[in-house]
Amino acid sequence: MKAAIIGVTGYSGIELLRLLANHPNIHVHSVHSSSQTGMKLSEVYPHITSLANYSLESIDIPKLASEVDIVFIATPSGVSTTIVPELLKHDVKIVDLSGDYRIKDPATFEEWYKHPAPKQVDINQAIYGLSEWNKEDIKNSKFISNPGCYPTATLLGLAPLVQNKLIDEKSIVIDAKSGISGAGKSPSRTTHYAESNDNFSIYKVNRHQHIPEIEQALKGWDDEVPFVTFSTHLVPMTRGIMSTIYVNSNSANTTTLESLHELYKTSYEDSPFVRIREIGNFPSTKEVYGTNFCDIGLAFDPRTQRITIVSVIDNLVKGAAGQAIQNANLMFGLDEMTGLQLVPLFP
Repeated sequence: MKAAIIGVTGYSGIELLRLLANHPNIHVHSVHSSSQTGMKLSEVYPHITSLANYSLESIDIPKLASEVDIVFIATPSGVSTTIVPELLKHDVKIVDLSGDYRIKDPATFEEWYKHPAPKQVDINQAIYGLSEWNKEDIKNSKFISNPGCYPTATLLGLAPLVQNKLIDEKSIVIDAKSGISGAGKSPSRTTHYAESNDNFSIYKVNRHQHIPEIEQALKGWDDEVPFVTFSTHLVPMTRGIMSTIYVNSNSANTTTLESLHELYKTSYEDSPFVRIREIGNFPSTKEVYGTNFCDIGLAFDPRTQRITIVSVIDNLVKGAAGQAIQNANLMFGLDEMTGLQLVPLFP
């Protein structure tokens, strides 16, 4: 199959190219940029010089759609709302890595994203691409809205408990931390070296745009979930997300760490990219670096009846490009691990 990447000069876009370079079934046919058209991609990213000498092409939707089987959109939020409607007119698969089509209610989207929502008719066509939990819908879809990085780590961590209604739905507290690449390629004051190095900071307190995405998915599994407390922190490292989640058990006399561990092992036994740690073992971000794995560790405090879930991913792989390729594999009827059988980079 032939693929196009729109927004290849961003971190998620260039990660897509890196991963697809080793994919046996999907070949990157063309790469596209709205701001650097005509340049060689190796001028922007010299580290890919050994790959085919791609030139950055303009975004001509009819031409592009006639040449490829799938389009990956790795643009900032707001851009894909002008691209997706045109692509939907053609017989081409779409995986959108931006946040534009994740939220099903346009009013909620505009409240959190602060710009106009896509048309409802287009939103309705988008399947939320949380690969482990929407597999059958993804297989039959033409258009995937790839989840955000924080929601991926958080929802994979919470899903078994929420789907089985084992928690007090009002008790969900998510303490999440991300490396600086999660902020994207464009620099800002908070991502400036002098501000981020040797520092640890909280940001977007109670107003992060991933809050409604997380709540929407949780409510889909258990409509008793009202809201969540979600805090995000910037860590002075390049890649990685750790989502530490606290919830109260609603089964005071029956919950044990052993039963929770068995639930997670069973829930993800057919999910090759989710690795459940043994009891007493907790993951770190370095242990999934450069891969599509999500590693999860569990704890339970019988004194407080509180469950702690620690979920880690690489924000640019499982949180973006890797999950996009996993979804593409499912859409094309391939094994979901195709092209993603990577060993973590360590140290």
